[in-house]
Amino acid sequence: MKSAILAAALALAFAPMVAPSAVEAKGCLKGALVGGVAGHYAGHHAILGAIGGCFVGHHMAYERSKERAAATAQAQHPATNGY
Repeated sequence: MKSAILAAALALAFAPMVAPSAVEAKGCLKGALVGGVAGHYAGHHAILGAIGGCFVGHHMAYERSKERAAATAQAQHPATNGY
């Protein structure tokens, strides 16, 4: 059973490398790593933890990129002082 789960996890992990796609996975790998470790220690649910960590990591990276874009736009177009 463990070998089947391991084989499925490896197949899913290497699938993006084989099939090119336009999906950006920023934050997913780091989140999956942290979520997998946390899930393992929280009742041997490493796969579920990795999936959840991927979603959370991707969301946090997306929010961070939006904040950076807003800060860059504000820096390029500073507010005028009414003159």
